[in-house]
Amino acid sequence: MEIMLVTLLLAVTLVLLIGEWLPIDLVAIGLMVALMVTGLLKPAEAVAGFANPAVVTVGAMFLVSQGMARTGAVEILGRRVMALTRGRVRLALLVVVVIVGLSSAFINNTPVVVLFIPVMLGMGCRLGVSPSKFLIPISYASILGGTCTLIGTSTNIIVSDLSAQLGYGRLSMFEVARVGLPLALAGLGIILMAAPRWLPDVANPTCELENQPRRRYLAEMVVPRGSRLVGANPCTDLNAKYPGIEVLELIRYTHIFHPCRDRVTIAPDDRLLVKGSPNELTHILQGKAVELPPMAKELSFGGPAETLVVELIIPPQSELLGQVLGETDLMRDEDLHIVAIERSGLHYTEKQIKDIRLRIGDILLVWCRADRIGKFRHRSDWIVVEDVHEEIVHQRRAPLAAGIFAAMVAAAASSLVDIMTAALGAVFLMVLSGCLPLKEAYRALQSHVLLLIVATIALGTAMTTTGASRYYAELFLGLLNGWSPHMVLLGILVLTSLCTHVMSNNATAVLLLPIAVSTALGLGVDPKPFIMAVLFGASASFATPIGYQTNLLVYGPGGYRFSDYLKLGIPLNLLVVGGASLLIPHVWPL
Repeated sequence: MEIMLVTLLLAVTLVLLIGEWLPIDLVAIGLMVALMVTGLLKPAEAVAGFANPAVVTVGAMFLVSQGMARTGAVEILGRRVMALTRGRVRLALLVVVVIVGLSSAFINNTPVVVLFIPVMLGMGCRLGVSPSKFLIPISYASILGGTCTLIGTSTNIIVSDLSAQLGYGRLSMFEVARVGLPLALAGLGIILMAAPRWLPDVANPTCELENQPRRRYLAEMVVPRGSRLVGANPCTDLNAKYPGIEVLELIRYTHIFHPCRDRVTIAPDDRLLVKGSPNELTHILQGKAVELPPMAKELSFGGPAETLVVELIIPPQSELLGQVLGETDLMRDEDLHIVAIERSGLHYTEKQIKDIRLRIGDILLVWCRADRIGKFRHRSDWIVVEDVHEEIVHQRRAPLAAGIFAAMVAAAASSLVDIMTAALGAVFLMVLSGCLPLKEAYRALQSHVLLLIVATIALGTAMTTTGASRYYAELFLGLLNGWSPHMVLLGILVLTSLCTHVMSNNATAVLLLPIAVSTALGLGVDPKPFIMAVLFGASASFATPIGYQTNLLVYGPGGYRFSDYLKLGIPLNLLVVGGASLLIPHVWPL
């Protein structure tokens, strides 16, 4: 009975996490309440995860990473190294993925990707290359880099702590590098060879080439009924009629088409996201072929009251997440007008956006006066993507932040103190030195992630105490009856990788690790290789945009389709799963 009950709770939790009908933190709290109400766990057991060293360490690493990102410590290095590429695209891609991979080995990879998105967009503009060639690679490089050290990803920290709780010891700082580093190097090689060929060539709406003699502006225009543009090819015909006008996107209802990538012709009521000089935009408007949407009537191209159209990307640490857009301060700000919102290839106009609940990776298309844009920069609630990439204003503290971070890594790697003590000490010094204001530290904590970890730890405890883990392990062994331990290890890797594509990697690790340990004990072999299989399998989430939040974060800015993740993601998944199944038994014998 208890096994059926915990299985039901597991199934309901998975459905809610995958369907996203409720906020993650609300699902986590509901799960803990359900475990207490059903009597599967005592109240103290259900909330014991709040005192778990892994949860404290993960929370501390969020803050340390935010301090590094805020001071620009990573970006300074990135810009200096990228300056050496001198316009060579493949060399630039190499430098970028190496920097992101190295950074993600020591810093939580989500802030690294957040930091590099505007850098990549600006670099793509300078090199004359579509940023879509760079954004998926930086997400994948961050995932690969995170498997090289204990602190590279929160999943590693959680697995290490659970391993200690089960009596198999904690992981050292660089223990996972013996498998993670070879896999990361091979994965980066695949990215460098395949990304320029396989990833799409999608124009960046806010890209302004630096050698343009005239400033070009972004505008959204509506094709009225009876327009002479109806039936025209937006990629070629419109530019022929209006030289200098570049059509970046065609929006039909809620669907976004990329004119030179998708076969589509202009229809009445289509919206065109175009770019051109003030004279060119004025000329096409005067020709009555297109009109400005109602909310954009006040757009002014050039002049003392000129307006800019920019994009605001919603990152994971934003306070706007989960809020209805119509109820946010952005909708009430007199200096900013929201024209539209893009989400996973869909486009919502002013009649629809008021009721949209914001998610990670949403892109707000807004316009505001050029002399007021400064007030919207340097906020952690969004990433401003515009023609002129701004420097981070806190760079004078970058050396101090880097020194604190290096001391943390050295202290943990030398076993001078444990990783939790080192991380908390680094947070204390970051806040004390002004690298991270206390208010911003609270906002960077990502409480929804921590709550989910606490809840899944509680569920994992319930699965162990009720015997559900042993039951699932015996069921799994029954399916693999007669297989060798090496093949069962491969099965664990495949199962973990599949699960991490539809739910968070942290939840996957917590739920599957007890099953993996029980499976190993049933086979009569050392559980340590199976623990490592869960660790690497939980990070093998390349094939979908929803498998990992950095994949989702670059989805909108890169103009990607779901299939674009399969092109590079499937080879990388096969590499990690296959490579780990061969390397793990050599490093941790069965």
